[in-house]
Amino acid sequence: MNKSHIPLILAALATAWPVAAQTFPSKPIRVILPFAPGGPTDLLGRVVGQKMTESWGQTVVVESRAGANGILASDFVSKSAPDGYTLLIGTNGTHGINASLFPKIPYDTANDFAPIGRIGYAPYVLVAHPSLPVRTAKDLIRLAQGAPGQITCAAGGSPSQLAGALFKSLAKIDLLLIPYKGNSLAVSSVIGGETSLVFGGLAQSAPQIKAGRLRAIGVTSLKRSPAMKEVPAIAETGLPGYEVSTWYGLFAPAATPRPVVEKLNAELVRILALPDVRERLGAEAYELPADTPEQFAGLIRAELVKWARVVKETGVRPE
Repeated sequence: MNKSHIPLILAALATAWPVAAQTFPSKPIRVILPFAPGGPTDLLGRVVGQKMTESWGQTVVVESRAGANGILASDFVSKSAPDGYTLLIGTNGTHGINASLFPKIPYDTANDFAPIGRIGYAPYVLVAHPSLPVRTAKDLIRLAQGAPGQITCAAGGSPSQLAGALFKSLAKIDLLLIPYKGNSLAVSSVIGGETSLVFGGLAQSAPQIKAGRLRAIGVTSLKRSPAMKEVPAIAETGLPGYEVSTWYGLFAPAATPRPVVEKLNAELVRILALPDVRERLGAEAYELPADTPEQFAGLIRAELVKWARVVKETGVRPE
């Protein structure tokens, strides 16, 4: 190619991209899920997909490509055509933790995606079996200091595992992390007395707390969660600075034209402001942000640094 033609080509692309955004979407969109149907990514994908379909008149197909801690789906989307028609629902696991746990993943988490915006986020709640004589994070730290390696903490997947590892690291205690295949099994293990603690989902744990099968120790946000106002934050009851949230966001391949990314972001923000969406997702304990792509990208960069440090300091390995 004659190098003198390059500026003309770039100028043509710059002109074409706004036009593409004006007509976007002109065909069905695929939203790829990194995990099996029935979980949080499935719920969020279908809520957002339905509203996009209603607004744009184009079908949004939600498709699961589960496997390898979300790596399969992430890899597929990172290598898809960068036109806005193949999107990914990523998480703090796929886009914050995996890069440190799996150093040979087949894409660059920071550079191979165009972040569009978060859909929702929620802290975990640290819960204990009622027989464990603790009521606050300070109680737990004191008990663990006197019984190193004897208090078991169930871990249902990488984010839950890293939440436990970060707690251990900051508190300088030795909890015994026990891996389970999924947070539901991990929570059940505490209810059944197999393990003593777990970082569980708020919506999943709330009925068990109310029924007295679990005792809430603290939420993992810096401040109390609106979904569980009666439970203090771990950061305010014994471990200042401790913060972990599980978040879900929308991604496109990295080279997706900026006007298309902005149009997708504007649609996502509109959807998250709808009263029926806020009610539906609020019932699942999600807080709904209104991120710009830049804010979301900044969060991801911070998460990558944070979890790389935790993995290095604690030596956590994928289960």
